[in-house]
Amino acid sequence: MLGYYVELALRSLKRSRGLTALMVLAIGFGVAASMTTYSVFRAVSGDPIPWKSSRLFVPQLDAWGPSTLRNRDNEPVDALTYTDAMAFMRDHRAKLQSAIYVIYPSIVPSRPGEHPFNIGGHAVYAEFFPMVEAPFKFGGAWSDDDDRQRSAVAVIGSKLNQKLFGGENSVGRSIDVDGKNYRVVGVLDNWNPQPRFYDIQNTGGFSVAPDELFLPFTRAIESGVANDGNTNCAKPPKEPGFVGLQRSSCVWVGYMAELDDAAAVTSYRSYLENYAREQQKAGRFNWAPNYRLRDIPAWLDSQQVVPSDTKVSLLVALGLLVVCLVNTSGLLLAKFLRRSGEIVVRRALGAARFAIYAQFLTEAGLIGLAGGVLGLVLTGVGTLGMGLVLPKDIAELATVDLPLLLMTLAMAVASTLVAGIYPTFRAARLQPALQLKSN
Repeated sequence: MLGYYVELALRSLKRSRGLTALMVLAIGFGVAASMTTYSVFRAVSGDPIPWKSSRLFVPQLDAWGPSTLRNRDNEPVDALTYTDAMAFMRDHRAKLQSAIYVIYPSIVPSRPGEHPFNIGGHAVYAEFFPMVEAPFKFGGAWSDDDDRQRSAVAVIGSKLNQKLFGGENSVGRSIDVDGKNYRVVGVLDNWNPQPRFYDIQNTGGFSVAPDELFLPFTRAIESGVANDGNTNCAKPPKEPGFVGLQRSSCVWVGYMAELDDAAAVTSYRSYLENYAREQQKAGRFNWAPNYRLRDIPAWLDSQQVVPSDTKVSLLVALGLLVVCLVNTSGLLLAKFLRRSGEIVVRRALGAARFAIYAQFLTEAGLIGLAGGVLGLVLTGVGTLGMGLVLPKDIAELATVDLPLLLMTLAMAVASTLVAGIYPTFRAARLQPALQLKSN
């Protein structure tokens, strides 16, 4: 029976080619606008590590005092001083934890004739890798002993491994970082989580280029590998250089801790409270303890990682889809009522209202399917053009994958069926006797 309804629908659509094309265009453009903006919104608002994000926490501590914090909620700054970060590491109150800062050192290739180049990465502790579950292609992370001994070891990314060693297993080989040799202990597989949850304060959450170099935090500090991330100071450091930065009240060190249950979270909050009070007693802080401890979803929300323009764009696109559906509904109503003679003849010959519903909803579904196919093409074009209206790092996150394609088709068909409900209802409610008398 469905084949019969499809045949009737195709005949009807062919009889009104202009009207059919207009409805397909309306659905196609409406769905494409919605799905293009959704592809960006999905990328920027997703949970980068959903199986673990509720157990990863970012501590904040007010190292400046309320007279310097000018925000309305007295919110501590989004990074730590070197002094506080090192105290947290020494006390080690979390299952896993790591201080983090951005590096951008020079790499000197071993092959003659190749020029040095700079590469982005982070200085971290060994516990960073199991904490964020970074995937390894070769080898693994360095050890806690390497952290304590300030060993010259490194973990490199797959792209850097390809550039330096042709993609081979480079574990045990050496790389020249700022004129010093480091032994490669691990090579990461392709890994570039978005949002970049472990470094929101420097990236804003998004970066097209993955981190390609990780060095032990202790080794980087000892070797003077400078911080290449954001540095915020309430007052200038008293001493010059990188050492002066470490001894100052400037905030530049990121931090992350893994806490497995509610008891661990409560214990860590108590630790932050007690630590702040100890700093009061020592004369370093002269204000009440002011700290925050947020898991990754709350941290991303507090840092407003999802850009407001993507939210606005999504709402505008959904509004456009609603307008397109209203117009399509009006066109379907006019088209169906124009066929009142056909409807009443069928009803007079014994066709049930269900048959009328089935026929016209099938016709609406075919229009939606055609609009969905057009929407697929326009969505692909739209994602390619997102760089014209959004920052590059965000626009490049918009991808067209199989789930998005299926969602586009489903949304087009479902929305058109919804738009066709009222016109179909009106058509099925026509009274054969009245229509036959009037004609």
